[in-house]
Amino acid sequence: MKHNIVNLENKNVGTIELNESIFGLEVRADILHRVVNWQLARLQTGNHKTKDRSEVSLTGAKPWKQKGGGRARAGSRKTAQFRKGGVVFGPVVRDHSHELTKKFRRLGLKTALSAKAKEGSLVIVDEAKLSAPKTKDLKDKLALLGLSNCLFIDGKEVDMNFALASRNIIGVDILPTIGANVYDILRRDKLVLTKDAVKCLEERLNG
Repeated sequence: MKHNIVNLENKNVGTIELNESIFGLEVRADILHRVVNWQLARLQTGNHKTKDRSEVSLTGAKPWKQKGGGRARAGSRKTAQFRKGGVVFGPVVRDHSHELTKKFRRLGLKTALSAKAKEGSLVIVDEAKLSAPKTKDLKDKLALLGLSNCLFIDGKEVDMNFALASRNIIGVDILPTIGANVYDILRRDKLVLTKDAVKCLEERLNG
């Protein structure tokens, strides 16, 4: 499938042939859903924790006699009904991540790229480089391209001037090819790939 290439001044500078097996797949929401869940689960630290009755700093002695006091029986002040007592079935430190095969993750990335291509939200530029790290210059170029909420994916490395200029613009992200992932692609309205990014993605996903 052919796709137009533009520069940062929004002028057509040629066309590129996109691999159908990467940019032309059927869009399946179930695949995207599973990969996004896998990504977000890995981001959870799982360090929420409460103390149970074996961990609270209270005496384990019986607070009062079993009978004759007119109160309910109690064996320890560490139990949940007492102030500063241990929490029953509270959260514990755990790992939220789960397994997802590399083959499935690769399929998810291909599906995300195909989704952007099919909905007309894929833009291919010749390069994402600036002569100076000036946010105003980049804003002007994005306005010419009609981009406000977008993800740029460059080749093996991103241009430092472009990265510095974009970090002050809300809704604009830039990643190298190795950082391309389903969640970041789907959360932005537009996906902008450089020619180098297309080449690197095809090498990565066909391997």
